[in-house]
Amino acid sequence: MSDSKTNTAPNNFWKENKGFIFIFPWLVGFLVFKGYPFLSSLVYSFSDYSLFEGISKWGIFNYLDVFTNKKIQEGFLITFKYAFMTVPLKLVFALFVAYILNFKIKGVKMFRTVYYIPSILGSSVAIAVLWKAIFKDDGIVNMLLGIFGVEGPHWLSNKTAALFIICLLRVWQFGSTMVIFLAALKGVSPDLYEAASLDGAGKWRQFFTITVPMITPVIFYNLVTQLVQAFQEFNGPYIITAGGPRGATTLVSLLIYNNAFKKYAMGLASSQAWVLFIILMIFTAILQYSQKHWVYYSDSED
Repeated sequence: MSDSKTNTAPNNFWKENKGFIFIFPWLVGFLVFKGYPFLSSLVYSFSDYSLFEGISKWGIFNYLDVFTNKKIQEGFLITFKYAFMTVPLKLVFALFVAYILNFKIKGVKMFRTVYYIPSILGSSVAIAVLWKAIFKDDGIVNMLLGIFGVEGPHWLSNKTAALFIICLLRVWQFGSTMVIFLAALKGVSPDLYEAASLDGAGKWRQFFTITVPMITPVIFYNLVTQLVQAFQEFNGPYIITAGGPRGATTLVSLLIYNNAFKKYAMGLASSQAWVLFIILMIFTAILQYSQKHWVYYSDSED
């Protein structure tokens, strides 16, 4: 009798802990590669931690440097400009394309696939290199302008133009956002449009009074996710302009990278990362609070 109980014990353990055993590899990976670095960066942010020399002192001097160093302040300001230029343009463009692709037209599935391709390739190093080749002084854009007798500008050596080129790359990656918008548009009841048409509402009136209010939860989701991604942008500025010209495209992510892996000032880099994290938390909290004023949930009691 005791032998049978002993034999069934491993089976019972497997059945009772099957879920935990399956997620155990992921849990180990999360703790080692995300949890530990996340907490250790908070500790290092209060220290003068050098990558090769270790910790020499403790204090809040890194955070004081973040709020007093003009170069770091400019990096945060450029990041704000980049985010507030990129996110609205990307959302509007993605929604516009999704709205067009929502119509039943011939070959629409092919167009949806084509429009989604940039999101698959857009964040890769190869595309960033190609983007640099397109907009350099003797690149494709200036060659096309030269055909019409127009002297192309120095896109990547002009402070304003360089930041615009970096933003344009991010806007070009609108495919994922477009697909989410398209799914939301598919969920809007056709009966609403039919009733609006009977009342004499045109396409634009229907779009702003029916479509937009009905998909505001998806707009809110895309707004938050795209804002977070924009503040963490790295590949484009690093590969295309390397932060230039004269620091015009040096986003916070580049500052963190330069301090951590070029100057080996891991403490200062950690403090910048945590300030960026707090800024994102503040923006997310503001958006979360504001949604009750403009986001419509069909299952709400209001």
